[in-house]
Amino acid sequence: MGSFRDVVGHKDVIRYIQSAVKENKVSHAYIMNGERGSGKKLLANLFASTLLCEKGGEEPCNVCHSCIQAESGNHPDIIWVSHDKPNSIGVDDIREQVNNTVGIKPYQGPYKIYIISQADMMTVQAQNALLKTIEEPPQYVVILLLTENAETLLPTINSRCVMLKLRNIRDALVKKYLMEKLQVPDYKADICAAFAQGNVGKAIMLANSEHFNEIYEEAVHLLQYIHEMELSEIVLAVNRITTYKIEITDYLDIMMIWYRDVLLYKATKDITKVILKDQIKYMKEQARRSSYEGIEHILEGLEKAKARLKANVNFELVMELLFLTIKEN
Repeated sequence: MGSFRDVVGHKDVIRYIQSAVKENKVSHAYIMNGERGSGKKLLANLFASTLLCEKGGEEPCNVCHSCIQAESGNHPDIIWVSHDKPNSIGVDDIREQVNNTVGIKPYQGPYKIYIISQADMMTVQAQNALLKTIEEPPQYVVILLLTENAETLLPTINSRCVMLKLRNIRDALVKKYLMEKLQVPDYKADICAAFAQGNVGKAIMLANSEHFNEIYEEAVHLLQYIHEMELSEIVLAVNRITTYKIEITDYLDIMMIWYRDVLLYKATKDITKVILKDQIKYMKEQARRSSYEGIEHILEGLEKAKARLKANVNFELVMELLFLTIKEN
């Protein structure tokens, strides 16, 4: 299970949880709001384990019977609400797993904790059913709603829960975690942290993804040599990149970081601030070749390409126009 010390960032949320436990001011319902990979499940597990720990401290002891049960996922007083439909939590799910069981007292601990992951998937009927429990819960019940979009929950739900917002974490902390815990090399940790934009879960996924490495190599190879390519070679490059349609956002983001690095180096000549340090040789050449206006034009072209692809404009046409924009500037 670990401890709150293992959590990267979210210090304000952790302090709030520990203070509530210490002062015996635990609310009956919380919303943990943060994007996918931000650590909601980890924090919910730690919160639940702390509430039920037999040592009664500000975090799990990890050795008592209750903590061992929580670690194995078999604690009778921690209920993870499940659902059969992939994109919907229905009223029957809430009635059967929450409403019909809240009246049963905890089996062994002081609390009975319900954790609803992807709570924004609850239908309006399901939320209204849950609202009845949130409005008049038994004293021992704690409900944790984990969501990426708290604003989609009913205002009546939001107003009756304590909101815990999981904010993005500084790149330096994400990089430090990747290097110390996962032994990710310096330059790769920089790239993953930049891409993850404060999301540790996403950074870990990228660090462990061989496919991401392929996309990175493909993107930077194109940028290194695009000024020497003929039109026919650009068309071939577009055909090749079609393989990465699903991850095209990552591909374009790599390009965007590359050109932002070029712009930064051109303006400051400071290599230490460049993210993609393994590309510095080619960036120096690009900075020499392109004007400030030209680099800005490329960055605008990348944003336009993203918007057009989102609007389902023809993939090959969008990429050809983008590559020509890059070549011309």
